[in-house]
Amino acid sequence: MKATTLHLALIGDYNPDVIAHQAIPVALQLAAEALGLKVHPQWLDTDTLTPATELHGFDGFWCVPASPYRDTDGALRAIRFAREQRRPFLGTCGGFQHAVLEYARNVLGWADAEHGELAPDAKRAVIIPLSCSLVEATDTVGLAPYTRIAEAYGRLDIEEGYRCRYGMNPAFAAALLERELIASGHDSAGDLRAVELLDHPFFVATLFQPERAALKGITPPLALALLKACQECSA
Repeated sequence: MKATTLHLALIGDYNPDVIAHQAIPVALQLAAEALGLKVHPQWLDTDTLTPATELHGFDGFWCVPASPYRDTDGALRAIRFAREQRRPFLGTCGGFQHAVLEYARNVLGWADAEHGELAPDAKRAVIIPLSCSLVEATDTVGLAPYTRIAEAYGRLDIEEGYRCRYGMNPAFAAALLERELIASGHDSAGDLRAVELLDHPFFVATLFQPERAALKGITPPLALALLKACQECSA
């Protein structure tokens, strides 16, 4: 039975000047209309995400671009909830970076894992500056077959836009990707651009910003896939 309204948590500190923040509600509305659903997105500022914050009422989570967040721990807390409670999750740009950081700390047990933007001298910076900054850039991405993201797009070669300066540290990639977290997309140079979790209904993170297509009237495939997963999990 279809849920009449899906409740989506948007993890991040809303800024009306950020293009991705303008695009995400539009992307969700386009996806909801395509699926015959209603969606109610709610912004969750990271500095409001305390251990007492009630998150069970949300059908899914989208960790949004424009980090560093005001409260890294708050963002990680919400990502962990989505992962452990098996709620559909999408992370884009900063959401990718923090999904990797949360996994490193709470699944692999790397208590000293850090984000290089906040702790550039950390010995275990799992997120570091990209060798080539992707600010207002567009590039092709090759998707791994039989992954959630490939299923969402319905093809293995896509083109997407970025506004990103940080990505996964190659020095830790092998260890990060040897268990449930898998590489699901690489750019034309072979650099990692998307990951997802095995054994989870829907947990996908991309360094690119697929939501931007919504500002051109295009329904982003990952927004559709997120809402479909929420619909299935809430049925």
